[in-house]
Amino acid sequence: MIRSVYGALAALTLTSTGCGAAQDANKTSSHDTGETAPAKMGLDASTMEQVLNRAENLPNIRSLIVMRGGEELVARRFHGGAALDDTVNIKSASKSVISALVGIAIYRGIFDGVDQPILTELSSHAPREADPRLSRLTIGNLLSMQAGLERTSGENYGRWVSSPNWVRYALSRPFVEEPGGAMLYSTGSTHLLSAMLTEASGRSTWALAQEWLADPLDVAIPQWERDPQGIYLGGNQMAMSPRAMAKFGELYRLGGAIDGKRLLPEEWVELSWKPQTTSPWSGEQYGYGWFISDVGGHELYYAWGYGGQMIYVVPDLELTVVMTSTTDVERGGQHIAALRSLLAEGIVPAAKTGGRF
Repeated sequence: MIRSVYGALAALTLTSTGCGAAQDANKTSSHDTGETAPAKMGLDASTMEQVLNRAENLPNIRSLIVMRGGEELVARRFHGGAALDDTVNIKSASKSVISALVGIAIYRGIFDGVDQPILTELSSHAPREADPRLSRLTIGNLLSMQAGLERTSGENYGRWVSSPNWVRYALSRPFVEEPGGAMLYSTGSTHLLSAMLTEASGRSTWALAQEWLADPLDVAIPQWERDPQGIYLGGNQMAMSPRAMAKFGELYRLGGAIDGKRLLPEEWVELSWKPQTTSPWSGEQYGYGWFISDVGGHELYYAWGYGGQMIYVVPDLELTVVMTSTTDVERGGQHIAALRSLLAEGIVPAAKTGGRF
């Protein structure tokens, strides 16, 4: 259980009051390659000009923010995109935000840890003659998309959100894998986490997001879609501005502390970025609400929302990159690959070279 991991953190407060913690948080990530800082900072100007030209030719991209070492070096809108401080639908990138809320809930003692069975909070929603495997499902299984329950995403999404009780519907899906088995990407799993947060805390997921993330990060997370029981949808339809997304990415890059405030235990960031399973579509690894890969020989962690709502974090280059896109796109297109190419073939090489861009 995570509770034992958090035992060593008992002396910490959620908001660090010591300047040493702030300096350490802003100096470098604890998830880098062991060096105190990259040898070169900034971005190569000629490479970044090429990146921006390529981005201009992508009809679906709406914004690009590149932060390095905590400094915003690129902030660009495309094709009539919203202002960078205006909120946009981040789609499934909100799964990473829900994961952060779960980590804070564990830290605050609201949850026991990732091994806590989900029916400790959701038993009233379970079907009367439930599959015995339902009692084995844990918070960790939901976070890593290894619940084993039939998916409520993709072709099943419409039936799920048309049901009178989204939590009960998700819990009543048949098991198509064993708990802890193959990855089954399902927004219903993240919604169950939102329901657990609501049940265990006695407060809405939106209220928790305000107190635990939005207020301390000084960003806006407006109210979003709720299910028929009033539970905020976990894992879709959340809105944040591109700059708020960048702050959230920076929070993780810095190991859970930003601007002198510890919002997340460092251990939670490490657990979130620890591979738990592998996506059957991309072949890339998945942790607790974050995809895990590499780019140009550097570890890459990213939140991914439908259409191309991306938060890329490359810790050992001190990079946090946000890309937003229109959500009115067809599945299976080449846009996501094009965004990844901007990162891999442009932004990362520009960071490796460094410069004054």
